[in-house]
Amino acid sequence: MSKKVLIMSASTGGGHNRAARAIKEELTNKNINDEPIECEIVDSLKLVNTTMDKIISRGYEKSAIYTPKAYGSVYRLSETGLISKNEFKDNLLTSFMARKFKKLLNTAKPDLIIGTHPFPMIALSTLKKNAYVEESPYSLNDPFHKYYQDLKVPPMMSVLTDYTTHSTWIQNELDYYIVGHEYVKELLVCEGVDSNKVKSFGIPVEKSFLSNRDKNTVLSELGLSPSKLTVLLMGGSFGAGNIKETLTELLDINRDFQILVITGRNENLKDKIEKKLHSYSGEKNIQVLGFTNKMNDILASIDVLITKPGGLTTTEALLKDVPMIIPYYIPGQEEENLDFLSNCGAALRTTKKYTLAVLLKVLIDDPSRLDILKKNIKSIRKFNSAQNIASLVVDILSNEEDINHY
Repeated sequence: MSKKVLIMSASTGGGHNRAARAIKEELTNKNINDEPIECEIVDSLKLVNTTMDKIISRGYEKSAIYTPKAYGSVYRLSETGLISKNEFKDNLLTSFMARKFKKLLNTAKPDLIIGTHPFPMIALSTLKKNAYVEESPYSLNDPFHKYYQDLKVPPMMSVLTDYTTHSTWIQNELDYYIVGHEYVKELLVCEGVDSNKVKSFGIPVEKSFLSNRDKNTVLSELGLSPSKLTVLLMGGSFGAGNIKETLTELLDINRDFQILVITGRNENLKDKIEKKLHSYSGEKNIQVLGFTNKMNDILASIDVLITKPGGLTTTEALLKDVPMIIPYYIPGQEEENLDFLSNCGAALRTTKKYTLAVLLKVLIDDPSRLDILKKNIKSIRKFNSAQNIASLVVDILSNEEDINHY
């Protein structure tokens, strides 16, 4: 009988779903006892409640674009002693999610669960923590205790999609954590997680991303010169960050380079930038794109990336050897991603003195500085994350009776 894996994701940013797709791609190519592995991606917030999904997913998008400082404040509050680790599961919202997930578990009967977002894993940890044990009385303090009766929760694995940790990811009931780098593993160990549970495989990306077309062809199609230094300015799938203001800074830099701006799904931002460029009388070649599914080609064709440091954006840039300058970020996990990149010498961060203009001029005037950044990038990037995750899943499912063996 074939084994079944559920991948629990959520649409708060594009990275969680992209990581889920990368894992599914590899798992569907695996076999156990000559039987293919069944694999299904579940958008957990949509499964629980469409209204909740809209509130949380769109709320994240809006806060990322319009109120990033407020988002950062909530992020930092949840890391303080006011909300201790492993206690996120003890609230009504989590219990409500757990109730919905019980039906999913009983229907799908998965042999293993992978989470690329912390919310569903908190709820599933609630189920595992409170799973009904025969001959034991229910806890009268748990208003949803009846939903745990006769429930079997399979092994669970969380895939962290940023180069940092957060209390929401850390749950005693999890069997494995997949992280982007050994530094992140050490962060989890410092938080009390058993080091044997943590695998530093990297953040997974789809295999198709690793291939790309010829640089000259790609730049020519974009209306850019293959022979000129190319700067890509972007802000993730939502077009977040001070992109408009940053473009103004770039236009004022007295060096010869060309600019590609990608605004993602932020059509309003794209319109504003295009209107702004109508009055631009300088010599720089600037091209503007909205959402594109050609980032594998584009990142392989540019020289410098100016962006906010989202987990998947950062990973994709590292895999393509692209030096980064980070002038803006959403406070919280992106700020900590920037800490990681800076500590590894893989990106430059702007400050009040070291402005974007100063940093970019030095890179243009001294190309050896770009080579140093690329060398550092090569030392930390990790290929084959999704393949390694899939192999670990096969090992676990082939040895279900002794999950702690690994």
